[in-house]
Amino acid sequence: MMGPVLAACLLIILSTAWISQANGATCKKDGGVCTCNDQTKNVDCSGKMLTAIPSNIPVDTDRLVLQGNKLSSLPHTAFHGMKELTYLGLEGNRLQTLPPGVFDHLVTLETLGLSNNQLKPLPRGVFDKLTKITYLDLYENKLQSLPHGVFDKLTNLKELWLRNNQLRRVPEGAFNFLEKLTRLQLEENPWDCSCNDILYLRDWINDNKDKVTGAQDAACGDQQSKAVLEITEEEAAEDCVYPNTTTAIPTTIITTLASSNDDDIPELPVPQENFQKFLGYQEPDHLPTQPQCLMSISGYLGLMMSLVLTSAAILYVIHFLKKA
Repeated sequence: MMGPVLAACLLIILSTAWISQANGATCKKDGGVCTCNDQTKNVDCSGKMLTAIPSNIPVDTDRLVLQGNKLSSLPHTAFHGMKELTYLGLEGNRLQTLPPGVFDHLVTLETLGLSNNQLKPLPRGVFDKLTKITYLDLYENKLQSLPHGVFDKLTNLKELWLRNNQLRRVPEGAFNFLEKLTRLQLEENPWDCSCNDILYLRDWINDNKDKVTGAQDAACGDQQSKAVLEITEEEAAEDCVYPNTTTAIPTTIITTLASSNDDDIPELPVPQENFQKFLGYQEPDHLPTQPQCLMSISGYLGLMMSLVLTSAAILYVIHFLKKA
């Protein structure tokens, strides 16, 4: 009867190996692309030309470095379960948007690096769960506006970097809850100093000059000719309304559509590439690199080998059970 017992043990071992192979590997020691340190709980996946976050990152990871890759989007569950993460580096990727809730599980996060991406809109409440965060880096993006209350929950924030974006204004009270803030970068943004809502930013800078890096460098317009700090009420007299740049439709189009019958609306040719962009479709920006291809091939070969051996073990068990 030892034959079936040994076969059963072999089946368990092979099944475990097959499950592990099917789930993939993250760390180099297991055939993955990232460098992992079990003692410090650090996972370094920087500069690997990744277009997706590796699977099976340990949930007890303390520091996760993903900078210098080709990530253009993040699944909303990308960091779910990582409740011990204190550092997340996403700098130098191709991120254009952040899905709502993507950071909601990072309740211990202290540092978040998002610089050198292509971020335009920020979802409302995207940082609300990061109540422990002390450093938030958003410079070198394409931010055109900030949602109302986007920083209100970040009461422990000490450093906020917003320089070199496309910001024209900040919402009224944007920095009012940042009581522990010690450094704020605002320069290299085309601040709109003709609208009266710039007066909040002017007054805040004036009251917190010691916190704003280069307070005089936060200047008006694309020409950066005059500091926000120097704007007067007369110069900022307009009551401007800024549309939501992600969903706004010109009022002339709305009026035309509202006053027209369906039969009167001309059929406009839409270039295929523009239609795909409207639907959110994106072509892959590059083919997998050679190491990634080799890893994928070896993974599939390992999976097939595990399946073959598992099948053989099952047949072996059945054979001995029939004999018994």
